[in-house]
Amino acid sequence: MTQLPDDSALAQSGLAPTGSTGRILLLACGALAREILDLIKLNNWSHMDLTCLPAIFHIHPEKIAPAVRDAVAKHRDSYDDIFVVYADCGTGGQLQQTCDELGVKMIAGPHCYSFFEGNDRFAKIAEDEFTAFYLTDFLVRQFDAFIIKPMGLDRHPELMEMYFGNYEKLVYQAQTDDPTLTEKAKICADRLGLTFERRFTGYGDMATALEAL
Repeated sequence: MTQLPDDSALAQSGLAPTGSTGRILLLACGALAREILDLIKLNNWSHMDLTCLPAIFHIHPEKIAPAVRDAVAKHRDSYDDIFVVYADCGTGGQLQQTCDELGVKMIAGPHCYSFFEGNDRFAKIAEDEFTAFYLTDFLVRQFDAFIIKPMGLDRHPELMEMYFGNYEKLVYQAQTDDPTLTEKAKICADRLGLTFERRFTGYGDMATALEAL
């Protein structure tokens, strides 16, 4: 199995295609690489390859749709089909429009927090959780790189109240049963001054979408 780069590489550089024999290419966010490769291995989906765009695009969602367009153009001739493993992810509908224009499908949902929870369930609970701040396994591991430093909280901790004063709890959506990650997520909640809740979501609707392929 292809050696997965560390989270820093996935954040900044993404992931090159994991093989050249798959008939379907999964074009995904680097923040989902570990989970997707786990699903491929677990289900023996030998007809699927994976390539990832840099996870840091979470912070710059305006880059996602153009990067997806370029990646589809680059890899289209090598595969029978390409499936985009992104939700809208802050693109304001631009990613869906791009996928429609390119004739490729993408995973449903507004963001990964929704499809990990399950889009139907997330839609039901969202109104009662508008003061919740969500983290996934990847974001717990990369909390400083994706939350603290981009918001300038490492340099200006006095901004904490401005950013998080209206939040009440941190919800850790756990894809795996990892006690170390759970403890780190609790520390993240403490740093933000929020109460802590852990939910084991597993892979949610992402697993269902990939199974359908």
